[in-house]
Amino acid sequence: MRVLITGAAGFLGSHLAERLLKEGHEVLGVDNLATGQRRNLERLGRYSGFTFLQADVRYPLEVEGPLDWVFHLASPASPPRYLRLPLETLLVNAEGTRHLLDLSLAKGANFFLASTSEVYGDPLVHPQPETYWGNVNPIGPRSIYDESKRYAEALSVAYHRVHGLSIRIARIFNTYGPFMDPEDGRVVSSFIVQALKGEPLTVYGDGSQTRSFCYVDDLVEGFFRLMEVGYPYPVNLGNPEEYRVLDLAHLVRELTGSSSPIVFRPLPEDDPKQRRPDISLAKRLLGWEPKVPVREGLERTVLYFREVVDHIV
Repeated sequence: MRVLITGAAGFLGSHLAERLLKEGHEVLGVDNLATGQRRNLERLGRYSGFTFLQADVRYPLEVEGPLDWVFHLASPASPPRYLRLPLETLLVNAEGTRHLLDLSLAKGANFFLASTSEVYGDPLVHPQPETYWGNVNPIGPRSIYDESKRYAEALSVAYHRVHGLSIRIARIFNTYGPFMDPEDGRVVSSFIVQALKGEPLTVYGDGSQTRSFCYVDDLVEGFFRLMEVGYPYPVNLGNPEEYRVLDLAHLVRELTGSSSPIVFRPLPEDDPKQRRPDISLAKRLLGWEPKVPVREGLERTVLYFREVVDHIV
């Protein structure tokens, strides 16, 4: 196959691209490098089937040759990044999605949207099934990401209904693993970097808020299984095992051998208190569930960060 991946220099995009390349497919990676990492492109550049196009999907893309799949993974995804790039985030998920849907139509390609558990906002239903409509503040600080992803889902489904376009939508819950950006501000990378550098681990609120952490290889496997079914509506992909943020901080300290203290800061506005996927649909439709335990996945992730943390200023 020939596959286009936006956000190919990012954490998830580079993992997806590498698996496709290892299986012998051709990958055209697209990224504007606003938040993507050049080290990920260097890793992908070792494969003969990889080509890179530096471009911004807020504007229409011109791509020569056939395409079998268009994966839209481009978007700042961590709160510090999308709060720094609010208009860019809104537009890459709105106009960017429209341009890539149009490209998929023109090429006769399947379209795959990387959506997010953030569409559930600060959920009042726990765990969250795909049938839950969410509890999102439409003008809160996180709405630039939450609402633009909700719009991207609506637009994708509209293209399916109006044009018959083959689409897939993955609602991704917290994912971690090697090749995360050490400076992206997400809780796993932040805790590991702080622990390895001997800095205090920053917990927001009292640490009782929960998250569900899925190892990246499990998530990519979920992508591949979703590709194989003709289901055009959202599917949760994440780990149903729930962790308190404070417990994660203690586990990271243990795995890194760090004596860093834990400090507490005020909880950011609209920060969800609980986040856990109901993956009943993924189990039934895809025969998928995560295989890598959090402790094992974190051990692999810490090994990667030990190699790169010395280069962080």
